[in-house]
Amino acid sequence: MKFIIACCLLVFCFHAEAQVWSPKSFAYVLQADRLAANRAFVVQKLAASGRDLIVLDASYQTQPGGAWTSAELETIRRGKSGRRIVAYLSIGEAEDYRPYWQKSWDANKDGKPDAGAPAFLNIENPDWEGNYRVRYWQPAWQQIMLPYVDQIVAQGFDGIYLDIVDAFEFYEYDAAKKDWIDDRRNPETGATYRRDMIAWVGTIARRARAKRPGFLVIPQNASQLLDHADYRELISAIGVEDLFVAGKKLTTAAQSRYVMSFLQKLQPSGKRVLVIDYPKSKDIYPAAFSAAAKQGFTLLLTDRELTTLGESR
Repeated sequence: MKFIIACCLLVFCFHAEAQVWSPKSFAYVLQADRLAANRAFVVQKLAASGRDLIVLDASYQTQPGGAWTSAELETIRRGKSGRRIVAYLSIGEAEDYRPYWQKSWDANKDGKPDAGAPAFLNIENPDWEGNYRVRYWQPAWQQIMLPYVDQIVAQGFDGIYLDIVDAFEFYEYDAAKKDWIDDRRNPETGATYRRDMIAWVGTIARRARAKRPGFLVIPQNASQLLDHADYRELISAIGVEDLFVAGKKLTTAAQSRYVMSFLQKLQPSGKRVLVIDYPKSKDIYPAAFSAAAKQGFTLLLTDRELTTLGESR
């Protein structure tokens, strides 16, 4: 009987521990140099923000010496008990303003890789100038990204916020059929493009957690991957854009149904859904927060350029 009670207590304690991290508010600031007059004031403003979770680019500015220091991160973290700070990293596109970028990859800037560009580089994203699709499953790309993961851990961040996890969607499009093919197979790997992305996120998670157990791994979008139990186990939370708000109006149930069908699969684990919406009118704020509260999601209403703290609860 004592053994059974002890086992029950262990299960209870494990479950309680798993539920400890549940941010009720967050900030998402990628252009921190526009948040306040100078770097010191930015640190002060972030520290005083009252947010449970803060997502930042790994650097205050992309110039040499621009990376956040451990001391700065600790000052921000001490601003609120239990606060976590995670670093943004795009893993599904190459950005031409990052230190790893070589001008020779697209010297004429026509949006197409030049002859000497690495095999992983694909065409420019027409919606985001300077961002290029990549074959994210190729080792050469991953070998460029993994040292950035190491740097983020060494800087003292509590986790990593992964963007362009939905890069698999680009490769699922069949130009001949003019349609997307779910779980399309990648001829280079023999796996699906979705499984290749799950494997890539897993590589990042293992790399970081080997150095810092409990390191948070938060992907943005790509909710379809929540179909996979091993992916749900792997991640710490998920960020989702444009879920409740479309301009000056709330999205309809029909508009959000597809994404919601996947997000609901994460909820039994107690892992948080972090929603980032970009309203064009503050009149929609009360309705948006009400919609998020009904789902048990944490909502941030902010500017699409991610230059401000926005409003979150």
